[in-house]
Amino acid sequence: MKQLHQITVIGLGLLGSSVTLAISRSLAGVKTVGYSHRAVTREKARHLGVAELVCDDIHESVREADMVILSTPVCTFEGIFREIAGALPDGCIVTDVGSVKGLPHRWAEKVLGPKVYYVGSHPIAGSEKRGLEFARDDLFVSTRCILTRSARTSSAALGRVRRLWQTLGCSVRVMTPAEHDRIFGRVSHVPHVTAVALVNASNAEEIKYAGKGFIDTTRVASGPANVWSDILLTNAENIGRGIDGVIKELTKIKRAVLNKDVKAVEKLLSDAGDKRAALIKYKMKNKELL
Repeated sequence: MKQLHQITVIGLGLLGSSVTLAISRSLAGVKTVGYSHRAVTREKARHLGVAELVCDDIHESVREADMVILSTPVCTFEGIFREIAGALPDGCIVTDVGSVKGLPHRWAEKVLGPKVYYVGSHPIAGSEKRGLEFARDDLFVSTRCILTRSARTSSAALGRVRRLWQTLGCSVRVMTPAEHDRIFGRVSHVPHVTAVALVNASNAEEIKYAGKGFIDTTRVASGPANVWSDILLTNAENIGRGIDGVIKELTKIKRAVLNKDVKAVEKLLSDAGDKRAALIKYKMKNKELL
């Protein structure tokens, strides 16, 4: 990491500010620079000290950067790539914390010049809360970070991004953008959609009687609508297939319940319980649950 002198983070919400704080804690000597398009966010970032320098101009923020990390909604990436491309120094690495990877890779290859290197990053960390006031310098400790590479990805740039996330506390896995979007469509995006559907299907008065189970099950439905709208629209095909899978399973349960088929109901419930127990065991073994 000696090659890194300045890391710029564009987007100073929960994740972006947590990145700058984590870098300041873990990488002594690396200058953190932040940028937000909202003046009120920039002032709050300066007041809370989430970065060494908070710039009012996006071009100024990246002009001397060795690495730029986008922490904005996915659909803003292409526009930001276009805006900063002319200001990026040769050899700069651009990465992000977005939950979808196929489109960002295509945008980067189309917009960023041949002397700038893009690597996709997706740290599996965060909260349904939003705003830099919830940022933490330990948010990435004992979490997983997925890096994505295409045929055009620089191995050297990939290695530097890998070392960054490992230094911040992540275990790193590398995959293609298509594999990433297929997997996280299933295990992240569809669960969010399911939680939203469960809340929206509930009567406004009856929902007041809900217990902790309902609250826990629907927690992610509190996520910021603009961020999740971008995720859903940029990974639509994978999410569509995932929703079909959930509908298929709900139909199995519906049929078994209406037919009062005790064995079928118990098997569906026990299969899910066994699969979840195996997941928890795996996560505990790999220290991904604290």
